[in-house]
Amino acid sequence: MKKLFLMIIFLFSAASFQAQAYTGSGDQKVNAGLAAWGYGTGIAGTYDYGLNDLVSVGAGLNVYFDNFKDNDRDKRFFAFARVNFHLNKTLELPEKLDIYPGLDVGVLYKEFGLGAHIGARYFFTENIGVFAEVGNNGSLGVSFNF
Repeated sequence: MKKLFLMIIFLFSAASFQAQAYTGSGDQKVNAGLAAWGYGTGIAGTYDYGLNDLVSVGAGLNVYFDNFKDNDRDKRFFAFARVNFHLNKTLELPEKLDIYPGLDVGVLYKEFGLGAHIGARYFFTENIGVFAEVGNNGSLGVSFNF
């Protein structure tokens, strides 16, 4: 048991030294989690692709199970494009942490949907971390690095 515990500690500590929250051009992230507020409560998924050290673009889909906008069950999907501005190098943050304000523009059923957020990602290993985004459309969950 002691050997297993030491091996797990070693693996996590070795992996955490290589973790980077945002590397710039070509960086790819997938977030999956809970859509906690905004147009409703449900699940959220996003994909981001790094264009340079400051900007990433991507897409997302939120599926709502409760608290639909205007109590209209047709408004349970929000599909959107997004842009994020990564401040980790500007603010000289640790490599594992990324703070990013961003905008979401998309469609909520037949309506135009707009969202603004500030998000943060923290990676425990090279490929797995956590994220939270707060704003008029917010979510939290697990982040994956590819």
